[in-house]
Amino acid sequence: MTWTLKKTVVLVGMMGSGKTAVGNALARLLNVPFRDSDTEIEKAADRSIAEIFERDGEAFFREKETQVIDRLLDGTPAILSTGGGAFMAEANRELISQKGVAVWLKADDNLLWARVRHKTTRPLLHTADPQKTLLELSASRNPVYALAELHVTARPEYSISDMTDNVAETLLTRGDVLENAP
Repeated sequence: MTWTLKKTVVLVGMMGSGKTAVGNALARLLNVPFRDSDTEIEKAADRSIAEIFERDGEAFFREKETQVIDRLLDGTPAILSTGGGAFMAEANRELISQKGVAVWLKADDNLLWARVRHKTTRPLLHTADPQKTLLELSASRNPVYALAELHVTARPEYSISDMTDNVAETLLTRGDVLENAP
């Protein structure tokens, strides 16, 4: 099967929703590049996201995030995974809408918590009650994620392959984004 990706697919959603894992698998399936905005920010700053948050603050990080997303959207069509807060910025949503298509990987709070509770690389969860913080983030962010053009729901029983197939099927509903030929 030959795939033609016509614009960059930007995966948005909460930490733990599968943006990186599904994004990598989807890029392999479609034979296009995989890009990760957080990885690109870390490369540019020569430090981890956690170190950037600690040293420069979230506002500085968000400014750099918008610059990186804009640059990555200008490249050849690809799969782009963004940080959980990236889609919250109206400027990022506008860039994504103009140059790509947003796909919300929607996961319920229990699944998210199961996936992130043992991770130490999530600076926003470095709080006294990380589960409560995650729930609050999810509640405040989900209405904004719902603005994404396409939605794909994650389920605990889905493998990465299942989610990847579901995203590809959803993308195929949009001829301006993805086409396949036998």
